[in-house]
Amino acid sequence: MDSKQIYDFILKVQSISKIGLVYSKDPYALTNYKELNDLSTKFLEDFLEVKFDRPNYFQRDIYPTPNISVRTIIFNEDKSKVLMVREAALHAYSLPGGWADLYDSPSQTAKNECKQEAGADIEIVRLVGLTSRTPFKAPTSIPEFVAIFEARLTKLNKEHEYETDDVGFFDINNLPEISKKTSKGELLRFINAAKNGETIFD
Repeated sequence: MDSKQIYDFILKVQSISKIGLVYSKDPYALTNYKELNDLSTKFLEDFLEVKFDRPNYFQRDIYPTPNISVRTIIFNEDKSKVLMVREAALHAYSLPGGWADLYDSPSQTAKNECKQEAGADIEIVRLVGLTSRTPFKAPTSIPEFVAIFEARLTKLNKEHEYETDDVGFFDINNLPEISKKTSKGELLRFINAAKNGETIFD
């Protein structure tokens, strides 16, 4: 493993620790995430003598820019139904997706999220669009761009991670209760664009 690979590995560890510090509620886990964050920060400081083209993502003086998330639309054969997951914390449904991780490509992020949230193995069909979710969110929310993919289901496993507690296909004209993280209008815009072969943006 060369110096650049080590640097990227440290950044990945720090990314995981920071996500854990934001979302975890367990005191023991928070202590461990804090220790991982401190250790990775020290390790990065020791690497300052090594110059790389890639900037440190965690610098606070970089130009502010929206966060990136992904959502994936998976239809049944006649495109009358779409695969959705129920968020365990909110007891409401959304398309599988989430924040993009450092250094994963957009399509790899989509595959990872489908696997984690729906237990679904997929093949990406196409990019449906890139839109700003910020107007649909609360004024205090983080500005966000979302990349929307259409994918083909290759295998649906029974197991998925703890963030979701139900997975299933739902009729496009009779969707279940939608997560408050999105709006029904926004969700239908994504689904209809994918169904009609359209590309959407902004």
